[in-house]
Amino acid sequence: MIATQNRTLHSVTNPATGAVLAEIPYATAEDVDRAVRAAHEAFLTWRDVPVVDRVQPLYRFKTLLEKQAAEVAALLTSENGKTADDAKAEVRRAIQMAEMACGMPSLMMGDSLNDVAKDIDCKTVRQPIGVCAGITPFNFPAMVPLWMYPFAIACGNTFVLKPSEKVPLTPARMAGLLHDSGLPQGVLRVIDGDKVAVDALLHHPLVRAVSFVGSTPVARYIYATAAAQGKRVQALGGAKNHLVVMPDADMPKTVEAIIGSAFGAAGERCLAGSVLVPVGEAAGPLLDLLVKRTRALVVGDGSQAGVEMGPLVTGDHCGRVAGYIEKGVAEGATPLCDGRELRSAAGGFFLGPTIFDHVTPEMTIAREEIFGPVLSVIRVDSLNDAIALVNRSPYGNATSIFTGNGRAAREYSSRIEVGMVGINVGIAAPMAFFPFAGWKNSFFGDLHAHGKDAARFYTEQKVIMSRWF
Repeated sequence: MIATQNRTLHSVTNPATGAVLAEIPYATAEDVDRAVRAAHEAFLTWRDVPVVDRVQPLYRFKTLLEKQAAEVAALLTSENGKTADDAKAEVRRAIQMAEMACGMPSLMMGDSLNDVAKDIDCKTVRQPIGVCAGITPFNFPAMVPLWMYPFAIACGNTFVLKPSEKVPLTPARMAGLLHDSGLPQGVLRVIDGDKVAVDALLHHPLVRAVSFVGSTPVARYIYATAAAQGKRVQALGGAKNHLVVMPDADMPKTVEAIIGSAFGAAGERCLAGSVLVPVGEAAGPLLDLLVKRTRALVVGDGSQAGVEMGPLVTGDHCGRVAGYIEKGVAEGATPLCDGRELRSAAGGFFLGPTIFDHVTPEMTIAREEIFGPVLSVIRVDSLNDAIALVNRSPYGNATSIFTGNGRAAREYSSRIEVGMVGINVGIAAPMAFFPFAGWKNSFFGDLHAHGKDAARFYTEQKVIMSRWF
């Protein structure tokens, strides 16, 4: 815990009401140093605990988190703003990450071969690397930290988590549940803070690996800075995800998938669909249904029943997204739905869903990550045009195609230069046992988050050759 005496306190607010939920002090470089050194001391013992014993607190954590899921989801909604259903779904995904990490006895297994030469045997083993750090974003305060520390801990490392200062309550609550599950003191440390704390982690000599999720400029900075210190890094950046709709798509089901992708969690997702690409004759029937459904979308306090989209996380971010809408109008795009109309009629940090038609690839709203409920429509004539459009993007996080044609789906998924592809799926989010596989400017590093990559990222591989006389 960070002492609050003589420290500036920073407010955590409910984005639906603006009410202050808590006030927290930010860690100094000295606070980070103490946390890392305590984690290193714990590592010297934890690394020798058998892997079958290291996962036992995670089994209990999974069970406890299942029992407390509703409480955690409600806390998440209060500080992040997403709807109750979105929050519950996020907690379910977090539980799946803990469950996956419980399989570490199998994930860490090495290889062996006898008689690689006369009377010489060879085997590989995976060993923990030390203190690992995680720097996580505001949009998934329950799930994204669990992309990291359950895997790192199960591998025998200790972990220092620096969650987003906008949403520190949910990560702290979940860390408390893990400690209640019997995790030894010091194995997981949580520190609150801003860039001062981040830089202290990136430069600390005892931090061996850094995991990050956030915007591309910060991901690039994290990767360059930590790698220059000789650390292992996985830095997940931003996105500009395209949703391609063919004329033969099931339009009603496609519209529901687009609504969930573009406007779910108020568009504050790195997998949110932000560019809609109707092919040929798909545009007319698609947009007719989409605009009608968007105008009927219920926006409000995410804790209330029936609400389909909540507020944005802060007033500053709400203003930033509204600025993109203004820029879209100024650059000549046609607003079919304008979210600014809701902004003036509601309290909290609200902005309604926005759809722009006749967007060109050169427009700002087509190129930059907005991270809000703004969908840009770029019409194309053919599947080849759609593929070329998507492949020109500097981002490569996720994309989806909606079609009833297997050949079109196969061609798209084969030729597209994007790490995660959905076919008639609006949000191509992999389960815990597959990697979160962004490409291009959406990811900096070699080994991705969760899945089998997690066991590789949080361990060093050692080769042992043996001969007995």
